[in-house]
Amino acid sequence: MSSSDHSHPWYQPHHFHTVAQQKAAVKLGMWAFLVQEVLFFGGLFMAYISMRYLYPETFLASAEHLSVPLGAVNTIFLLTSSLTMALAVRAAQTSDTPMMLKQLIATIAFAMGFLVIKFIEYSGKIAHGTVPGKFFSDGSLHQLEGSTEPFHPEIFFAIYFLMTGTHGLHVLIGIGVLLWLYFRGRRGDFHSDNYAAVENVGLYWHLVDLIWIFLFPLLYLLR
Repeated sequence: MSSSDHSHPWYQPHHFHTVAQQKAAVKLGMWAFLVQEVLFFGGLFMAYISMRYLYPETFLASAEHLSVPLGAVNTIFLLTSSLTMALAVRAAQTSDTPMMLKQLIATIAFAMGFLVIKFIEYSGKIAHGTVPGKFFSDGSLHQLEGSTEPFHPEIFFAIYFLMTGTHGLHVLIGIGVLLWLYFRGRRGDFHSDNYAAVENVGLYWHLVDLIWIFLFPLLYLLR
């Protein structure tokens, strides 16, 4: 091994000339990934907009059967998790490993709470037959009085399960990545000169939270 290899910190791959170059590259890569995620969810939002335009009364009647309190609790969970994630990033930047680990655990706890609430919601919908497509059998949904449009609540719940399910999958992936950060943090991998991984996971987590901020009013509140 050459002496130049020894001059590199252990967290700097050999194909980067400097740590600053490495940080710039990984941040650019993360932002490119986040743009792709925005485009992906943009397609789902366009599906919602299109179907709501075609079946406005159906969407109004169907949205009444979503639990606003449960959705609001999940919103609080994710907004608070954004705060704890930001504090974890700051702790990594200042080499405060104990605080970083505490904030990562708090973020994971809020994320798991979100999934528990979503499981409760899904369980209730499935038990009552409020599911997408031909499996829909919830007789409690009725067309609004005076409406003349075709009534297809199964379309609304197809959109609901698709959008919230995809978002929930991102939350689950986020928990996995947060656990990866936690165990690496316990080894002492992150400090003021090496926090790019924590920062990039933070960017991902903020995007997950931001998407829910749009999903909650669209699905639960918009009338």
